Amino acid sequence: MDRRTVLRTAVIGAGGVAFSGALWGEAFGATAQPGASPYGELVGADANGIQLPAGFSSRVIARSGRSVAGYVWHPAPDGGACFPNGAGWIYVSNSEVPLIGGASAIRFAADGTILSAYRILANTNVNCAGGATPWGTWLSCEEVPLGRVFETWPGGGRAGEERTRMGRFTHEAAACDPQRRVVYLTEDESDGCFYRFVPDTWGDLRTGRVQVLCGTAGQTSGPVSWQDIPDRDGFPVPTRRQVGAALHFNGGEGCWYDNGVCYFTTKGDNRVWSFDAVDNVIGLAYDDSLVTDGVPPLTGVDNITGAPGSRDLYVAEDGGDMEINLITQSGVVAPFLRVLGQSSSEITGPAFSPDGKRLYFSSQRGTSGSSTGIGGITYEVRGPFRDHS
Repeated sequence: MDRRTVLRTAVIGAGGVAFSGALWGEAFGATAQPGASPYGELVGADANGIQLPAGFSSRVIARSGRSVAGYVWHPAPDGGACFPNGAGWIYVSNSEVPLIGGASAIRFAADGTILSAYRILANTNVNCAGGATPWGTWLSCEEVPLGRVFETWPGGGRAGEERTRMGRFTHEAAACDPQRRVVYLTEDESDGCFYRFVPDTWGDLRTGRVQVLCGTAGQTSGPVSWQDIPDRDGFPVPTRRQVGAALHFNGGEGCWYDNGVCYFTTKGDNRVWSFDAVDNVIGLAYDDSLVTDGVPPLTGVDNITGAPGSRDLYVAEDGGDMEINLITQSGVVAPFLRVLGQSSSEITGPAFSPDGKRLYFSSQRGTSGSSTGIGGITYEVRGPFRDHS
């Protein structure tokens, strides 16, 4: 699996669709072919068992159950994000375990030195992914039926708060769209939906409407619309079954918004979707069943993030080859890193530091493979990440 490809949106389905707000612009005009990574091939594994391109290095910053700056790092690290903090930054990570999940944070100095670590959310249930807000908070989502969204403060000093008006369902990830002033939400069910929360006041998530993406059954491209969910509490009828025209997605996972497009992944069919928020159309940026050249490049697609410099997408695998793959603006997908000796784990929480010079991620179960996540390892990668060109 060292050849990678991506299918561009305009060629999916009959006729295709042009995405005016798309991240790659002209790249959606034709099917991309496998190509070389802009960083070159992966070299031999380093001392941490990580294969990276030449010029890059990794370090372990935290291990589940061990002390980080005097704080015991949580089990099963999952979704994460970085936030600016003075001259440094903060990396936030969820804990995907029952009842005592929550989220923790690590504070870094400008030179990358770890200053402190601490809990920002406690005693919540299977906190899987989430998303950062433009006003500097972290949305931590519960991946259980009737799961909740919690708004948390990366700097600490304030308890997380429920945002149940954002809907009760099997939450996975969230992504904020500041232009349309909505928050997109994925649902990890085999017949899950893609939602958006429309707050009454942007920046205040306590009140608002939950809407579901609607279209024709089985639709993979073309115009779509939004309809209100009648009962956001999802009981007795789950939210995904309340609107007949709702589109269903096989295991919603990561979610990332950039430049008018929200990208989200579905693990059940190994797809990366594109929702063009400007023109209200969807398409497929990647689908392993439509790969025509070699072995499908991504399996177990999961968390997704974007690089602030190049604006490439980085997609983590749950299983697969334990890789993070990048998708470039020219439509090439290639492995950026591979974790060896941890085949019973999954890669979670990819996030770039605000300056784009460091990438953070976790191996949720590490070498232990334990379902409790006691072997979780959180890493930092440094190197010559490229700027937008």
